[in-house]
Amino acid sequence: MQHKISLTGLRVFAYHGVFDFERQNGQDFYIDAAVWIDGDKASMNDDLASTINYAELAKLLVENAKNEPVDLLETLAARLLDLVMNLAGGDATGIIQKAKITVHKPNAPILFDFEDVSVTVKAKRK
Repeated sequence: MQHKISLTGLRVFAYHGVFDFERQNGQDFYIDAAVWIDGDKASMNDDLASTINYAELAKLLVENAKNEPVDLLETLAARLLDLVMNLAGGDATGIIQKAKITVHKPNAPILFDFEDVSVTVKAKRK
């Protein structure tokens, strides 16, 4: 049975952007992550080692987004997606069937009123 694990609105203060002031001052970014796994083993065994630990997922995303600033949200989102798709640990190694990452930049330097700018990337195992 396929299970979806979602993490929404993970806040990270980081220094991504194409402008010097973005790299110097930083700003809040928000990350949404969804992973789909084969959850049969975790459901039957009630064992964290058989699934994706969402606390560890959050830590991985935050630590990576804080480091190695990039110009584009597209680059950051793709990098985070690659990390998630290759997440390993315990009995859960390789159980991620597909994943989706959205990176939000609500304070992007746009001269007009807006609520959010985001980039979404997704991948699926073949």
